[in-house]
Amino acid sequence: MNEPAASESSQPALPDRLSADPRSPHHVAAIFEHDVGIRFNGQERHDVEEYCVSEGWVKVPAGKTVDRKGQPLMLKLKGRVEPFYR
Repeated sequence: MNEPAASESSQPALPDRLSADPRSPHHVAAIFEHDVGIRFNGQERHDVEEYCVSEGWVKVPAGKTVDRKGQPLMLKLKGRVEPFYR
């Protein structure tokens, strides 16, 4: 987490809520130009599709299950969420 100040200034601040789905109103394309990581309950997760820090939840795919439009079904897990740049 202790990165040089020069790299922090070139990266946009991480929002309270962010989605990897481009159809979502919470998707910010400029953030995904950098490598973003999510620490959930103290462990880094690589399958997070959406998160909200203030409400304390992440959405992850429910295995290989998809809805009728072919999109993965999401599970909402509650806990401590910490987004960071890698």
